[in-house]
Amino acid sequence: MTLSPLNRERWHRFRNNRRGYWSLWLFLGLFAVSLLSDFIANEKPLLVSYQDSLYFPLWNDYTELEFGGDFAVAADYRDPYIAELIRDNGWMIWPPIRFNYRTINYDLPTPAPSPPTTENWLGTDDQGRDILARLLYGFRISVIFGLVLTVLTSIIGIAAGAVQGFYGGKIDLFGQRLLEVWSSVPTLFVLIILASFVPPSFWVLLFILLLFGWMALVGVVRAEFLRARNFDYVLAARALGVSDRALMFRHLLPNAMVATVTFLPFIMVGSITSLTALDFLGFGLPPGSPSLGEMVSQGKNNLHAPWIGISVFIVLSLLLTLLVFVGEAARDALDPNRTR
Repeated sequence: MTLSPLNRERWHRFRNNRRGYWSLWLFLGLFAVSLLSDFIANEKPLLVSYQDSLYFPLWNDYTELEFGGDFAVAADYRDPYIAELIRDNGWMIWPPIRFNYRTINYDLPTPAPSPPTTENWLGTDDQGRDILARLLYGFRISVIFGLVLTVLTSIIGIAAGAVQGFYGGKIDLFGQRLLEVWSSVPTLFVLIILASFVPPSFWVLLFILLLFGWMALVGVVRAEFLRARNFDYVLAARALGVSDRALMFRHLLPNAMVATVTFLPFIMVGSITSLTALDFLGFGLPPGSPSLGEMVSQGKNNLHAPWIGISVFIVLSLLLTLLVFVGEAARDALDPNRTR
């Protein structure tokens, strides 16, 4: 795909911002690692060889009977008895971290929360779960939640702002009054009310935050459409009989997207922060989920275990800082008043 001269110039400006450019690559690298969390941190081995047969515990569930055990229950590969049966007749390949986000380590040297050891590299939380494993899974779910919420809110916000700015008049007036009323609704109170009779989940939280988050881009897109709808090329296209939909999305929207794209990393920062805050307050993901906000709460409640708070603080700070740096670089690259 060949970039236009204008977009090539923007890409050069983005690359010249070394802080934002390398922040983007570092963020993508960390996100790619988090997507492989099941292969990096898991209580099941990646591959088991038993009596010259291969087993894949990550994709299939096996019982103890298949490895010479006594009961028709799911095999616990961390059980010394099952592990010894497999070693006597084959071998296992384990991920680097032998815990997933919900695995409880019952062989801790001290009561939970336990400090870092060679087995739990960042220690455990107050339930004996590995912190590093929960950070990996929590990073993944936070970024995915932020990406999905950013995309959905952007689509709705851009569409609403485009309609208001293009048609103006009573539609714009009604839309502005609706925004004023809807933005005054307290999101936290609505969440508390809904949490009392709707079990919280990923999609429930996404829907609720989407109801109140779509207004972020309406003002920017509306202003761009109001400014450009009377340009000569738009009036000429209208005179030639071009439909309103084509005018909005083929001629006006590309100009509005320049200002819109610069806001996307910051909207994603707000989405991740909202999820973290809700988890911290107890109105977020279901209990036991790999949540960065829940780990922040654990760090607050276990000040005698500083490894919990320090670990999640570093991860959250790094994640949000990288996104802010990327947003700043994108803003500078799309700024028409800057030169390379």
